[in-house]
Amino acid sequence: MITALAAPRTPSATRSRPRNRPRPVKSAAPAVAFFRSNGQTGPLDHDASSKCRVAESLALLLGHEFVGELDLAHPPTGSLYLVPTDTLPSLVEAQRLGISRPDQLFGGVVPQPFVATKVISHPLVAPGACSVPGWSAAYGEQVRDAVLPGYSVFSADDARLAARCLFEDGSVRLKDPAGVGGVGQWVIDNLDELDARLAAFGLDNLSRHGLVLERNLSQVITHSVGLVSVGSHVASYFGTQSLTRNHRDHEVYGGSQLTVCRGGFEVLLKQTLAPDVRTAVEQALTFHRAASACFPGFFASRCNYDVAQGVDGQGRALSGVLEQSWRIGGASGAEAAALHAFAADPSLRRIRASTCEVYADEFNLPRGAWLLYDGPDNHGGRLIKYAQVTPDVDA
Repeated sequence: MITALAAPRTPSATRSRPRNRPRPVKSAAPAVAFFRSNGQTGPLDHDASSKCRVAESLALLLGHEFVGELDLAHPPTGSLYLVPTDTLPSLVEAQRLGISRPDQLFGGVVPQPFVATKVISHPLVAPGACSVPGWSAAYGEQVRDAVLPGYSVFSADDARLAARCLFEDGSVRLKDPAGVGGVGQWVIDNLDELDARLAAFGLDNLSRHGLVLERNLSQVITHSVGLVSVGSHVASYFGTQSLTRNHRDHEVYGGSQLTVCRGGFEVLLKQTLAPDVRTAVEQALTFHRAASACFPGFFASRCNYDVAQGVDGQGRALSGVLEQSWRIGGASGAEAAALHAFAADPSLRRIRASTCEVYADEFNLPRGAWLLYDGPDNHGGRLIKYAQVTPDVDA
């Protein structure tokens, strides 16, 4: 039995905003750095601030110095553990940053940028269909039973062919492969709607990045299945996401509730799991293994897979991986808090961890919660993000 986890003790544990000024490191001691790999500069927004806070906690877990944001002009002189905001999009970029192994970063590295997007979730619509350099036909075959019925397309003709096939069983969800959090998704019911979306997306964009067409579901429950490895600390989990409303009354991500086990996916599969959860875990593991097998050079120390379960237009129950995340994400506060709890108590085998995002002018932080962010959202309203660990009564 454990009590709620207190905030991981960092040098700035009493501050709501993490240290983020780049500074050189004079010693050769191991260091942890946060890296905005999207090229953004200037003050950290709420998303980057909370992720930088998680990076600081990982430094504590590893026993390394946290140096704030990576200063490429004055990088640390010793070994570096990197926490980038995005999946590193190529082996060349990873090598430029000194990353060649999964134990050197919290996140992942892919051989080509498209591998980090939703476009790998489905096969091409036909042999010889348009694709991009580095495309793996074998990957689509290996994950076919772990994803929803669907196709990835890189031309308008292939998109129409895919849509005709899928329309036979109901409406189709069209996705921009780079969309995040439900942005860039549309439900279409006919070819006219498809053509309008293709025109808006642009044929050049389509040929370079592709689009995803998959069976649209209703009554959807989305499971999160993941694996994190930081130094000698390894944990895997299953759980669900929640939604909330921001100050503009838009429905947005509200947090994640995870059951976390000490050890990798093999430990997770040995747990007593509800049938729907076991299906989600097995499908995520299929997706995970196929990526390693089919994309040479890929590796990741933080893996998260969203698995949707719902009903299609014919009333059939379906389950499949929607997308992968090989980078620090919204659930990473819970992941880090769980790793700290396991490190503090070697007897722990399974716990519950959660993150919560609250849009409210008045709010009291729950006792024992770890504050990740308390400040303005992108529109100036107050946003609070925190993580918690509590005992798993079923462990």
